[in-house]
Amino acid sequence: MSKELQVGDDCPAFSLPDHQGSLIDIQHFISKKILVLFFYPKDDTPGCTKEACAFRDAYADFVSLGCEVFGISSDGSKSHLAFGQKHGLPYPLLADTQKKVRQLFGVPGNLFGLIPGRVTYVVGLNGKIAGIFNSQTNPVGHIEEALRVARSLLTA
Repeated sequence: MSKELQVGDDCPAFSLPDHQGSLIDIQHFISKKILVLFFYPKDDTPGCTKEACAFRDAYADFVSLGCEVFGISSDGSKSHLAFGQKHGLPYPLLADTQKKVRQLFGVPGNLFGLIPGRVTYVVGLNGKIAGIFNSQTNPVGHIEEALRVARSLLTA
């Protein structure tokens, strides 16, 4: 496991396939959009569904602030496609099947590392981590905090 990223660290460069199998290079978005990257354990589980749907419900707010939202888990593109369609998710779900990006960010697990962690990162236009929210125990409480950080980046 890599060291956990901290506020002020550079966002690691990575590319992952999205729910449709297209490769997304995160570097393409750095300096163009505020990024909201939420790592979640598994498609279609109760907590993850609540979190994904809460991001869906707040998506227009994120877009109005110039954000790009990405959900990331170790499920494959087919699972992501079904999950996204079932719940009407308007943002890309990225397939980190080897958990390499999760390791790049140092996302902590819970239950002795048996269950992948649930952490959201907000990345500013400068490519630096501006906010980190470990939401393992409350899958939806951090979304307002992520919006607050995104708003603060626009006024900084």
